[in-house]
Amino acid sequence: MYLDSITLTKTLPCLAEPGRIIAIGKPNHPLDEVIPYLATLPGIIAYNPETRTLTFRRPHGFMTLYPDKVYITQVVDTAEGLQLFEALNEAVNAVWEKREELAAVMKPKSAPRHLDIWELLPRSNCGACGEATCLAFAVAVIQHKRALVECPPLQSDSSFADRKATLDAML
Repeated sequence: MYLDSITLTKTLPCLAEPGRIIAIGKPNHPLDEVIPYLATLPGIIAYNPETRTLTFRRPHGFMTLYPDKVYITQVVDTAEGLQLFEALNEAVNAVWEKREELAAVMKPKSAPRHLDIWELLPRSNCGACGEATCLAFAVAVIQHKRALVECPPLQSDSSFADRKATLDAML
């Protein structure tokens, strides 16, 4: 077992989602050794191997791990924060147990930005996806409110096949 617990040390109001909080916790053991293995998991939006910081996208908000602390945004209340810390604790231990089967990530990772997605869309602003513009659609894709399959030109026009493949790989 790598980690015994993550203790809730502080809560702050979540500015991104009024009425929710940011839960801040302290692991009983530094996370720097396990973070490169955690960076192999899906949902990573940013990873810096030099500082050993890792950010995951959650269904609501984000979870950022530092060697000595954890931030979880858009948490309903303290009870949910404690549950999330317990689930993270279990995930850390499970990844650590399987580390021999994983290749630690040694290069930085970052999630695509909305402009990265927009650049590969048809950019016709046809509205067939339900958004006013392709840029609005790209933002919605980043926010997980829309999926690439909702862009009819991207799906049906074979001239966009390479762009579609690139977008699929990015996301």
